[in-house]
Amino acid sequence: MSVRLENVGIAVSDLDATVSFFTDLGLTLLGTDEVSGEWADTAVGLDGNHARIALLGTPDGHGRIELFEYIHPAAIPTGPTLPHEIGMHRIALQVDDLDAALEVAAGHGCLPLRGVADYQGVYRLTYLRGPDGNLVMLAEDLQRQTPADPEE
Repeated sequence: MSVRLENVGIAVSDLDATVSFFTDLGLTLLGTDEVSGEWADTAVGLDGNHARIALLGTPDGHGRIELFEYIHPAAIPTGPTLPHEIGMHRIALQVDDLDAALEVAAGHGCLPLRGVADYQGVYRLTYLRGPDGNLVMLAEDLQRQTPADPEE
């Protein structure tokens, strides 16, 4: 049996604000829709399920995030997940310039939880909370090979 990760789903309170956050970080909006009906009730396990959704993709074409904002039933706010709690934890994005990504995130009011860490000279990384408080890890690969300068 073949298995591949399709996407990671994140429930949000403001779809437009969260799409803006992720697209400003470099993801691409692949599409939006509104879903409801018996098939949606069955698939999700909620009667009267009705949501606005957006599908985002990473520039490399391998990763996708599905954001959904519930119209019905009403979304239930929860406290922010703590880094050591069991359950869905965070989404991790590799960026080519962590400082630039942090400037973009700050423009959305999203700041590192504690600062930027260096993992053994391999990654610079940080956790921050996205627009709805979901944990987002941003990581810069310090050992990635950069293309050679054609003038060298």
